[in-house]
Amino acid sequence: MITRPSYLDVFCRRLKQARQAKGLSQKQLGIAAGIDEFVASTRINRYEKGVHEANIQIAQHLATVLEVPLAYLYTEDDELAELMLIFLALAKPRRGEVMQCARRLRAK
Repeated sequence: MITRPSYLDVFCRRLKQARQAKGLSQKQLGIAAGIDEFVASTRINRYEKGVHEANIQIAQHLATVLEVPLAYLYTEDDELAELMLIFLALAKPRRGEVMQCARRLRAK
């Protein structure tokens, strides 16, 4: 039987990956996302450990600060998560090229 990670497990892992990729401490991320500075580090730590679950509004604030789409934080497929980040890093004209290529590949 194949076991799939829960969305909370995925969120915890992706949140930590994105935070580290941005070079932010837990406290810096929390403060930037609008969490009180006195509890920011603890709150982010608990989100990353799965002790507390971020509601959708907080998750969106975190995603905005981390400059990742909200979907990235919940995507269990590692390749899809990476593709999201690559796609968003492209200039708009290049995104169009990627979409055209993807559509051609899908049609085959």
